[in-house]
Parts: sequence; structure tokens; C-alpha cells
Amino acid sequence: MAETENLFQELNDVLQDFKTFLDTNVATIKPAIQAIASLIPQVTELIDKLVDLMNKLKAEIEKLDVNAIPGLEEATAFVDKVKGFLESAKNLLPDETSTIDDVLGVADVVGSLSGLDDVKTAILDCVDAIVVHLNSLKPA
Repeated sequence: MAETENLFQELNDVLQDFKTFLDTNVATIKPAIQAIASLIPQVTELIDKLVDLMNKLKAEIEKLDVNAIPGLEEATAFVDKVKGFLESAKNLLPDETSTIDDVLGVADVVGSLSGLDDVKTAILDCVDAIVVHLNSLKPA
């Protein structure tokens, strides 16, 4: 079974891409967003909700302290074994696909914890920069 990319690295990559897009395009987007907001005021609410979600994401990432988890390496190995079993069992238990997918989702997060320290600061920095950009798009 191929190794799944670390979810936190994937999150970092997506956030970095979004931040880079905003770094490059916010000056162009801002007048357009403000013009749209004058016609559709809910655009400001959309931006506020994005900022709120970014802040919630930041709070959750800040709470994660992988150094405080004893036996993380062994737990990650356990989760990898569980994921392998579940992927194999999907075809034999088609009525349980939803449950298996739920468990796999949790397993992906747990299995990715060991790589969090490598990207935690970068994720938090990206979130902060994106929030600044998003807030700058709102009408004055």
C-alpha cells in the first residue's frame, strides 16, 4: 500500500498556495470584492466566515502538542496497520463503507501527527497572513 501524504503537510501546501495567490492578487481582487459587496452585502459575511474558520483552524493546530504524546511512533505504526486492514476490508464489507471511511479519516489525522512539528509554524504563519489578506478585502 502506498504511503499517504501527511495531512498536515498537505494542509500546509494548500494554505501556502492560497497565501501566495493572495500575496500576488489581493490588490486586483480588493476592488472587485468591494464592488461585488456593494451589490451583494453577503460577500462581507462570506469573508467574515472564512476568517472565523481560519482562526478556528489556527486554534486547533495550536492545541496539538505532539511532544506530549508518549509512544507516538508506535501509535503511528498501529494506525498504519489499521488503515491497511480497513482498505482491504472495504471490498468485503460494502455495507460498512461509510463507517470504514469515518475510521480512515480519523486514522489519517492520527497517522499524520508525527509530521506536525515539521510544518506547525509554517501553517500558523500562513493562517495569520491569509487572515490579514482576507480582512483587507472587506469594504472600509
